[in-house]
Amino acid sequence: MDLMSLPIAEVTDEGVTDAGKAIALGVGAGLGSIGAGIGVGFIFGKEIESVARQPEMKDELQSIRWLGFALTEAVAFYTFIFGLIAFFL
Repeated sequence: MDLMSLPIAEVTDEGVTDAGKAIALGVGAGLGSIGAGIGVGFIFGKEIESVARQPEMKDELQSIRWLGFALTEAVAFYTFIFGLIAFFL
């Protein structure tokens, strides 16, 4: 097999730019997801501790927990959407 007859992929500025955008999207979405995961774990852990200390406040704590969960997950979605916007623009 003659290696000189194989097509050689050329490195272009556009290819390097697209690769950089893809890497940035992956890193940005990954870090945003890690932060949201830590936040959600913290919220649920503290809610369990709170219910263990004051079981009579379970209903009030549950509504606050779901609000915190929704806001934390919204941050993860925002990081992903901003990454997509940066990738395609």
